[in-house]
Amino acid sequence: MQGGGGRLFNRPGARYAMGMRQSLTEIYDARVANGALRADAAQRAVLPLLEAVRTGLEEVRKPGLFGIFGKPAAPVRGLYLWGGVGRGKSMLMDLFCDATQVPKRRVHFHAFMQEVQTRLHAARKSGVADAIRPVAQSVADEVRLLCFDEMQVTDIADAMIVGRLFDYLFERGVTVVTTSNRVPEDLYKDGLNRQLFLPFIAMIRAGLDVHALESETDYRQHRLAGAEVYFTPAGAAAHAQMNRLWDELTGHDEASRLVLNVKGREVVLEHFHNGVGRASFWDLCAAMLGPADYLAIAEAVRVLMIDDIPHLSAGNFNEAKRFVILIDALYEARVRLICSAADVPERLYIEGEGTFEFERTASRLREMQSADWAAAGDTPAAG
Repeated sequence: MQGGGGRLFNRPGARYAMGMRQSLTEIYDARVANGALRADAAQRAVLPLLEAVRTGLEEVRKPGLFGIFGKPAAPVRGLYLWGGVGRGKSMLMDLFCDATQVPKRRVHFHAFMQEVQTRLHAARKSGVADAIRPVAQSVADEVRLLCFDEMQVTDIADAMIVGRLFDYLFERGVTVVTTSNRVPEDLYKDGLNRQLFLPFIAMIRAGLDVHALESETDYRQHRLAGAEVYFTPAGAAAHAQMNRLWDELTGHDEASRLVLNVKGREVVLEHFHNGVGRASFWDLCAAMLGPADYLAIAEAVRVLMIDDIPHLSAGNFNEAKRFVILIDALYEARVRLICSAADVPERLYIEGEGTFEFERTASRLREMQSADWAAAGDTPAAG
């Protein structure tokens, strides 16, 4: 199960081969000392919690070495780290995952659940009575540690199976460490048949330590503070500026595809990393997407980069309508928007049906350019 941007690690690093082991706090402090990180007391306070998980995993017996009763070792208690945008949750997850020397996977939660749904479909076709059990077993055969970025549940298909899936994973000794923009009690909030989802929240509380990252520093917003985020006219210069910001926000790391399951359909962002998504106007607005799709995208990303927004008119009316819906979804979710466009917002749509309605969109595009716009919202976002 290695698609969706996940990384599977099995080989101990050279540092371990030499008998040397730095604690996570030592690694963090070294990065602060060399200027790679800025010291943050709230981030540093999380490291002992992650270190306890790391130590427990590295000391427990390996999978397959079961006792006389043929059961795997109990999972090491994991961690649910939640907090607002740009607080450093993903950075802490990367530091922990890279340093922990067990079979592991680090993957965006949406991508993981999409893979699970695919495997469930294949298992059901084989005629098994309980498709979740063999899928969970296959995951447990591959890893002892699952690191999820941005746990959130918006799809009813995921909501209805995630509890039993995690119950089996815990039963097979898999440890989970996850980040989220929501406290566990707000997962799948207002979702259909939410009462069936509530046991999963209780399972999180029982199986994971829940910790709020309360740093007052928003690093993603800091990187964008004062930066230009709307580039016009679209062209080579604008594209170069967009690439520069993309590299800065993603840390020059390789991006993956983000696949969202919306009412049984796949909605794909071809470029995604650590809460930052990127797509062209035509990818987002020429495809047959609707409000539910754009809401799912807005829920999944904290920063969205849109390339090559064209002039809009009666000639591309359907695309323009979808663009209006997309901007509304991003605006309401307080998603940070970075884009390149053919013209300034007020001159993107100046003739034909829909110009009056577009005035609000132009106003929102202008408002979303302000350095403190995303931070002004009440809804916390993943970071």
